[in-house]
Amino acid sequence: MFRLSIVTPEKVCIDADVASLTAPGADGYLGVLSHHAPLITTLKPGKIEYRDDQNVIHVMAVTNGFLEVSANRATILADAAEDAADIDIARARAAYERSRAQLISAEKGETSIDLPATQSALERAANRIRVYNETHK
Repeated sequence: MFRLSIVTPEKVCIDADVASLTAPGADGYLGVLSHHAPLITTLKPGKIEYRDDQNVIHVMAVTNGFLEVSANRATILADAAEDAADIDIARARAAYERSRAQLISAEKGETSIDLPATQSALERAANRIRVYNETHK
Protein backbone atom coordinates (compact mmCIF):
# COMPACT_ATOMS: atom_id res chain seq x y z
CA MET A 1 0.00 0.00 0.00
CA PHE A 2 0.97 3.60 -0.54
CA ARG A 3 -0.72 6.95 0.00
CA LEU A 4 -2.49 8.56 -2.96
CA SER A 5 -3.61 12.18 -2.99
CA ILE A 6 -5.46 13.68 -5.94
CA VAL A 7 -5.92 17.41 -5.60
CA THR A 8 -7.54 20.02 -7.88
CA PRO A 9 -7.87 23.76 -7.30
CA GLU A 10 -11.42 23.13 -6.05
CA LYS A 11 -11.01 20.11 -3.79
CA VAL A 12 -9.11 17.10 -2.52
CA CYS A 13 -10.59 14.25 -4.56
CA ILE A 14 -8.89 11.45 -2.64
CA ASP A 15 -6.37 11.08 0.13
CA ALA A 16 -6.19 7.38 0.98
CA ASP A 17 -4.06 4.26 0.99
CA VAL A 18 -4.16 2.38 -2.30
CA ALA A 19 -2.58 -0.76 -3.75
CA SER A 20 -1.96 0.50 -7.29
CA LEU A 21 -2.34 3.49 -9.58
CA THR A 22 -2.40 3.92 -13.36
CA ALA A 23 -2.15 7.47 -14.71
CA PRO A 24 -1.84 9.13 -18.15
CA GLY A 25 1.75 10.39 -18.15
CA ALA A 26 3.09 12.67 -20.85
CA ASP A 27 4.72 9.72 -22.64
CA GLY A 28 1.91 7.22 -22.08
CA TYR A 29 0.17 5.46 -19.24
CA LEU A 30 2.28 4.46 -16.27
CA GLY A 31 1.68 2.23 -13.29
CA VAL A 32 2.66 2.84 -9.68
CA LEU A 33 2.89 0.25 -6.92
CA SER A 34 4.18 0.41 -3.35
CA HIS A 35 7.76 1.63 -2.96
CA HIS A 36 7.94 2.92 -6.54
CA ALA A 37 11.10 4.79 -7.49
CA PRO A 38 10.86 8.59 -7.19
CA LEU A 39 9.21 10.14 -10.22
CA ILE A 40 7.83 13.44 -11.43
CA THR A 41 5.91 13.68 -14.70
CA THR A 42 3.30 15.81 -16.37
CA LEU A 43 -0.13 14.33 -16.96
CA LYS A 44 -2.22 14.61 -20.07
CA PRO A 45 -6.00 14.27 -20.21
CA GLY A 46 -6.95 10.66 -19.65
CA LYS A 47 -8.14 8.05 -17.22
CA ILE A 48 -6.81 7.42 -13.72
CA GLU A 49 -7.41 4.01 -12.20
CA TYR A 50 -6.54 3.08 -8.65
CA ARG A 51 -7.18 -0.01 -6.56
CA ASP A 52 -8.15 0.77 -2.97
CA ASP A 53 -7.33 -1.19 0.19
CA GLN A 54 -10.50 -3.28 -0.33
CA ASN A 55 -9.30 -4.27 -3.84
CA VAL A 56 -11.98 -2.14 -5.53
CA ILE A 57 -10.96 -0.38 -8.74
CA HIS A 58 -11.90 3.31 -9.00
CA VAL A 59 -11.82 5.29 -12.26
CA MET A 60 -11.49 9.05 -12.71
CA ALA A 61 -11.19 11.40 -15.66
CA VAL A 62 -8.23 13.76 -15.24
CA THR A 63 -7.26 16.86 -17.14
CA ASN A 64 -3.63 17.95 -17.23
CA GLY A 65 -1.45 18.22 -14.18
CA PHE A 66 1.52 16.61 -12.47
CA LEU A 67 2.24 13.32 -10.76
CA GLU A 68 4.92 13.04 -8.11
CA VAL A 69 5.90 9.72 -6.56
CA SER A 70 8.23 9.77 -3.57
CA ALA A 71 8.59 8.08 -0.16
CA ASN A 72 5.74 5.61 -0.79
CA ARG A 73 3.36 8.44 -1.67
CA ALA A 74 1.83 9.51 -4.99
CA THR A 75 0.47 13.02 -5.38
CA ILE A 76 -1.51 14.20 -8.38
CA LEU A 77 -2.07 17.92 -8.82
CA ALA A 78 -4.60 18.24 -11.63
CA ASP A 79 -6.48 21.03 -13.34
CA ALA A 80 -9.61 18.88 -13.01
CA ALA A 81 -10.44 15.36 -11.84
CA GLU A 82 -13.84 13.72 -11.75
CA ASP A 83 -14.96 10.28 -10.65
CA ALA A 84 -16.27 8.38 -13.69
CA ALA A 85 -19.52 7.66 -11.81
CA ASP A 86 -20.10 11.41 -11.40
CA ILE A 87 -19.66 12.40 -15.05
CA ASP A 88 -22.77 14.11 -16.42
CA ILE A 89 -22.61 12.74 -19.96
CA ALA A 90 -25.22 15.15 -21.33
CA ARG A 91 -23.22 18.09 -19.99
CA ALA A 92 -19.97 16.66 -21.38
CA ARG A 93 -21.52 16.15 -24.82
CA ALA A 94 -22.97 19.67 -24.80
CA ALA A 95 -19.55 21.13 -23.88
CA TYR A 96 -17.92 19.11 -26.67
CA GLU A 97 -20.44 20.29 -29.28
CA ARG A 98 -20.22 23.91 -28.08
CA SER A 99 -16.40 23.92 -28.29
CA ARG A 100 -16.45 22.15 -31.66
CA ALA A 101 -18.93 24.69 -33.05
CA GLN A 102 -16.76 27.57 -31.80
CA LEU A 103 -13.69 26.10 -33.51
CA ILE A 104 -15.55 25.59 -36.80
CA SER A 105 -16.94 29.13 -36.64
CA ALA A 106 -13.47 30.53 -35.97
CA GLU A 107 -11.97 28.54 -38.88
CA LYS A 108 -14.55 30.13 -41.19
CA GLY A 109 -13.61 33.56 -39.85
CA GLU A 110 -17.10 34.10 -38.46
CA THR A 111 -15.97 34.72 -34.91
CA SER A 112 -12.91 35.38 -32.80
CA ILE A 113 -12.10 32.96 -29.98
CA ASP A 114 -9.36 32.17 -27.51
CA LEU A 115 -8.05 29.26 -29.57
CA PRO A 116 -5.95 27.50 -26.87
CA ALA A 117 -8.77 27.75 -24.31
CA THR A 118 -11.35 26.43 -26.78
CA GLN A 119 -9.10 23.54 -27.87
CA SER A 120 -8.47 22.71 -24.21
CA ALA A 121 -12.22 22.73 -23.48
CA LEU A 122 -12.81 20.41 -26.44
CA GLU A 123 -10.09 18.04 -25.23
CA ARG A 124 -11.49 18.02 -21.66
CA ALA A 125 -15.00 17.26 -22.88
CA ALA A 126 -13.78 14.53 -25.24
CA ASN A 127 -11.83 12.93 -22.37
CA ARG A 128 -14.85 12.99 -20.06
CA ILE A 129 -16.98 11.35 -22.79
CA ARG A 130 -14.29 8.72 -23.45
CA VAL A 131 -13.91 7.83 -19.75
CA TYR A 132 -17.69 7.71 -19.30
CA ASN A 133 -18.09 5.39 -22.31
CA GLU A 134 -15.29 3.10 -21.13
CA THR A 135 -16.81 2.72 -17.68
CA HIS A 136 -20.47 2.47 -18.66
CA LYS A 137 -20.34 -0.42 -21.15
